[in-house]
Amino acid sequence: MPFFHDKQKSYPQETESRVIIRFQDCDPFRHLNNAKYFDYFFNAREDRVPQLYGYNIADIYKEFGTGWVIYNHQISYLRPAAVGEWVRIKSSIIHVDENSITVEYYMLDDAKKSLKTVLWSKMKYIDPRSGKSTDHQPEVLDYLKTISNKSVDISEVSFEERIKQLKEML
Repeated sequence: MPFFHDKQKSYPQETESRVIIRFQDCDPFRHLNNAKYFDYFFNAREDRVPQLYGYNIADIYKEFGTGWVIYNHQISYLRPAAVGEWVRIKSSIIHVDENSITVEYYMLDDAKKSLKTVLWSKMKYIDPRSGKSTDHQPEVLDYLKTISNKSVDISEVSFEERIKQLKEML
């Protein structure tokens, strides 16, 4: 099915998933291993995007032969996630330009009262045939702008300031 952006449809700007912290992903202190946060964040978004937006990253690659490659992470571990604990993972695109996006992920306790971790992932849009950055196709750029979270402007708020904002929202 070709990539399609229904301009009449209202798309959510944020995804949310409820997941349990698995034993095999924890360290000897029974806390989620720092490296495993990435798996939890990426899996949560990968599971929700097709449900909410009607496409997945593989669809874009198949149609256009292009995709995103992460080139920078900024992460802050605020409170541990413990084995057997249910948590909420939220994510949204907080920056879009001609050839890159920034996705914000954050983890909360199940009651959404405690912020555990915040991650910003910066990605370049790449054409793997050339191995170089390329511009988003106009329809992809328009779609990304439609689903992006307009309440966050990374040109006006630092990562640390954003953490404070998220804490204040709880």
